[in-house]
Amino acid sequence: MRNSSWLSLLLAVAAGAALPAQAGTGMDAAAAGRFARLALTCVHLEYPNKISHVLGSGADVRPPRELTPVFFGCYDWHSAVHGHWLLARLARLYPQSEFAAGARTALEISFAEANVAKEVSYLQGAGRISFERPYGLAWLLQLVAELRTWPDPDARRWAAALRPLEMEAAAHIRSWLPKLRYPIRVGEHAQTAFAFGLIRDWTIIAGDAGMRELIDERSRSYYLGDVNCPLDYEPSGEDFLSPCLAEADLMRRVLPQVEFAGWLRRFLPGLSSASSADWLAPGIVTDRADPKLAHIDGLNLSRAWMLRGIASGLPAGDPRRAALEGAAARHAEAALPAVTGEHYEGGHWLGSFAVYLLGGSGRTAGAAAR
Repeated sequence: MRNSSWLSLLLAVAAGAALPAQAGTGMDAAAAGRFARLALTCVHLEYPNKISHVLGSGADVRPPRELTPVFFGCYDWHSAVHGHWLLARLARLYPQSEFAAGARTALEISFAEANVAKEVSYLQGAGRISFERPYGLAWLLQLVAELRTWPDPDARRWAAALRPLEMEAAAHIRSWLPKLRYPIRVGEHAQTAFAFGLIRDWTIIAGDAGMRELIDERSRSYYLGDVNCPLDYEPSGEDFLSPCLAEADLMRRVLPQVEFAGWLRRFLPGLSSASSADWLAPGIVTDRADPKLAHIDGLNLSRAWMLRGIASGLPAGDPRRAALEGAAARHAEAALPAVTGEHYEGGHWLGSFAVYLLGGSGRTAGAAAR
């Protein structure tokens, strides 16, 4: 089923190199167009919709487009957020592509100041202290970081429009973390390690040293003493994030390289004896029409970028890098052909994960402030 375009894409991932493509990404314009269309299909598609909405009274019974008029599409709030991130990333990287104009139009519609004001009001509402915390809020910060890195007048205007929502999201995280005594080690949205990585990368772009210090302090407090992470217990049946690998991908951002290399030896001791890509098998998807079972495709994509991120945090001569890169390629090969949109259950969000992987997201920012 794999065509030559996908084969080239996967070979580039396996080699740890980029295809000849815009801005040194790991995807050609055709692949980028496929992913962009997935997001364009859903960012303003209100239904089906799964809202996480606390009702305080009958007055709170309203449709998603009225509750959160920026991020009401793509089935749920967080998927709408990273669907907009995908459009911003690809429009920035491929400004002359056939999808760029549609992406810019969608962003312009979404980021109207009146819409953003309603989003801020919603986030400030009673009973919403934990709304989309931490996953959706972390992606919101990542979206703004993407707009901030785009040297374009519209992108600067959109980032400015989102500024009140950016600050509200950051304030929710900042007030929560000092009270969070324990990390959250699940394989779904509540996981702290993955969200911390996104938030920390945002702090570098935003210049928020205080938040970065808070993330680093909490990361060291939660994870520095961890040893022998039970990777063999993964995945759980509905994971789309690896608890073990996400933690390691976070800590390579936080720790100096030499310290990280030693920490990883204690945290994943079996990695030291791995000699091929076979040491970590991709998850098996049994039903892509089931929204929870389809999570495993996302797990394989996120594992791939986490494995590559972990490798990037090690010294160039570290023998563990080859095993990490090999496993990353194996996971990408298992998951990328499934990012088709055939089933909306995966199509509304997997494109964002594919772009995050193939665009090398997180690695440059993580290295910049380690």
